Amino acid sequence: MNILAKILATAIVATLLAPVQAMAQSYPVKPVKIVVPTSPGGATDAFSRALGPRLAEIWGQSVVIENRAGANQIIGSEYVSKSPGDGYTLLVSDAASFVINPHQYKKLPYDALNGFTPITVLVKFPWVIAANPAVPANTFQELVSLAKAKPGTLSYGSFGLGSSAHISVEYLKNAANIDIVHVPYKGSAPATVDLLSGQISFMMATPLVFTQHVASGKLKFIAAATASRIPMLPNLPTIAESGVPGYEAGTWFALMGSPGIPHDVTGKIYSDTMRVLNNAAFREQYVTKQWFEVVGNTPDAFAVYLKSEYARWGKLIELSKVTVE
Repeated sequence: MNILAKILATAIVATLLAPVQAMAQSYPVKPVKIVVPTSPGGATDAFSRALGPRLAEIWGQSVVIENRAGANQIIGSEYVSKSPGDGYTLLVSDAASFVINPHQYKKLPYDALNGFTPITVLVKFPWVIAANPAVPANTFQELVSLAKAKPGTLSYGSFGLGSSAHISVEYLKNAANIDIVHVPYKGSAPATVDLLSGQISFMMATPLVFTQHVASGKLKFIAAATASRIPMLPNLPTIAESGVPGYEAGTWFALMGSPGIPHDVTGKIYSDTMRVLNNAAFREQYVTKQWFEVVGNTPDAFAVYLKSEYARWGKLIELSKVTVE
């Protein structure tokens, strides 16, 4: 290629890239919508409403939080997946939308791996098992022994049929070879009410759900469902070290965009989101106090992580034998 041809080629590339670069530099020029695929008041909604105003302050544009709940997060996720790829429609959802629903619904109305633009995993959070004090077991080993001695008498609550907690405990049942009864609820709040009253024996969820009740003696921690002990609960053994090696359960919240967002715009959304996540006051109020842990992986790293989580949950669902259809 001669010098003139190289100059022309460079000019053409620059001309093609200029609109994209200009778009990233000026983004956003109008209000941004963050869709939450759950009802108002839950953890996903609360975190989104904490994140939104801070992004609005950085951008100089309003950020609207819109709840589109229903069908195990499918309604809101589908909406974002079918929105224009201009960066003005985003999604904050937990892992179920991307790595659980695809394995459970044969006719999912969106492509979980390719139907979004990955931006970042915002936070992840640990899970623990908490039990009603009337249950005569104080450790995971004792809980397993009790379940084997009295099969079918213990029960556990989950925050929905086919939810990550349902899948995780069903997998645990198979791994530990125990018979316990599943009781699904529409969210963690009603499940916790029944746990407190003794209608169910135990439940797996984030420690935030249980800490107040454990402190007052109305519930007790049995085990952590994390790969290693939770720093804030150093004396609570993990399930993995209590008889089920390699066991780990928990979930994460991610920021996704509609498909096709230009890379430069995705990068700007990511960097501005990290400005919020790295703010000390924000972390103290909305991360540490909620038992969350900031992840903040790059869009490219998130895309790789998404594929690995997709495969991992596929195996868990297969082993747990959980079905929703």
